[in-house]
Amino acid sequence: MPVTSINIYTLKQVKQNRRRYEVEDCNITCPLACYNAIQKLLDLKSAPQETFGIVSLNTKNKIAGLHIIAIGNLNSANIEPAEVFKAAFLNNAYAIIAFHNHPSGDLTPSMADLEITQRLKKAGELLNIRLLDHLIIGESGYLSLREKHKEKICWIS
Repeated sequence: MPVTSINIYTLKQVKQNRRRYEVEDCNITCPLACYNAIQKLLDLKSAPQETFGIVSLNTKNKIAGLHIIAIGNLNSANIEPAEVFKAAFLNNAYAIIAFHNHPSGDLTPSMADLEITQRLKKAGELLNIRLLDHLIIGESGYLSLREKHKEKICWIS
């Protein structure tokens, strides 16, 4: 019987940064609460490149972590669902909210925005991590892709 070399790995989370933030509504119950938390932590309105990330939530819809997944150029960022859910797994996330900014300020979702949202939704269903929403952030505020299709939403039953 031939001898085979096998790598054995242990996955450990490396904390890059931790600061105390006064986030008024740590319980993320709607898109506005999430937008306000993201703005307080990152201020994406003025970012010169497209930045894509996720907010990881625990079972009580409290922020478990915030991850920047990709920083792109003026009008795009390369997003892979595997990278998104790797970050979610590291926080033991029950659900995630995807977000990215449009440096142009225009909140209109692109076809790529809609496609990645669908890919993340399908991947999340397979992995049992809910994609609650995808926020697009611009100079004038935000657009919730989930709100765009429903009038009023609340993530807490």
